Amino acid sequence: MALTNTQYNTIMRVYEQKQTKNRHERENRLNFVYANVKGYRSLDESVATLSVSQGKKMLNGDPNALSDLKKQLHQLTRDKKELLRKAGLPDDYLEPVYDCPDCHDTGYVDGRKCHCFRQAEIALLYQQSNLKEVLQKENFDTLSYEYFDEDSLPDFRAAVQKCRNFAASFDSSGRNLFFYGTVGTGKTFLSNCIAREVIESGHSVIYFSASMLFDTLSRNAFDIKRQDNLDYLYNDLYNCDLLVIDDLGTEQSTPFTLSHLFTVLNERIIRKKSMIISTNLSLPELKERYQDRIFSRITSSFDFCKLTGPDIRMYRKRLANRK
Repeated sequence: MALTNTQYNTIMRVYEQKQTKNRHERENRLNFVYANVKGYRSLDESVATLSVSQGKKMLNGDPNALSDLKKQLHQLTRDKKELLRKAGLPDDYLEPVYDCPDCHDTGYVDGRKCHCFRQAEIALLYQQSNLKEVLQKENFDTLSYEYFDEDSLPDFRAAVQKCRNFAASFDSSGRNLFFYGTVGTGKTFLSNCIAREVIESGHSVIYFSASMLFDTLSRNAFDIKRQDNLDYLYNDLYNCDLLVIDDLGTEQSTPFTLSHLFTVLNERIIRKKSMIISTNLSLPELKERYQDRIFSRITSSFDFCKLTGPDIRMYRKRLANRK
């Protein structure tokens, strides 16, 4: 995944902060040693003096100057370590300090992203997804079939496999997924399962309930002081790798919401950016509620996944009340 400039700069600022912090840590250690380990400062100064002296000899053609310099520097290093040991400090006390010894806090090893950069990417993507907490509880690892009866279980298993395939082929498919069906049948849960897999693979995901999305857009659209926020919001909505809109149909139906829903759908379809939408509406209800052009965009650009069965949330609540 290619991070946006803003995301990349956010991560690199953290690396710069680490480098500054660790540089100060080493400076503090060096000052401590100079103040408390007798003779260490003079040995350090000898390194610079010796290098200059032997450098002049090399320029004057002394063939032994380089090998003599290496031997003397090696001895000075041994002497300095001995002073540190006598002071009760480890040999590497004054070595450069790094949070990540593999990339030396640069984020890259041999031109490739370090594992720590990858972790930073995922952490940032979780933070920006609006899903960090819920995805710890709702994912394929925590998925259970125990609440489904014999009639609804086969369809739910098929839906789960469809979701796994969607997540596994996310890089290459550019597909969209539309969950619809009765209340409490696992639509939001499966959306979250996919979102977690997509984030873990290093892609950006943004989640909004439909009501929260259009409330946020309207608040920013009608407040001139928030125009910058609106620009950033549209950029994220149009360009994140996966946009999840949950509970479509719970938002107020106004010309504003209809217009902006169409714009978001259309922009992402044009840009070939994936979406997941869930709703409790049936397809006839969806067609009746939204304009033909919105319904047409959805039916022509999304894979449909119908979920039916018992209300899992109510069933779990009843079980909890019995305990």
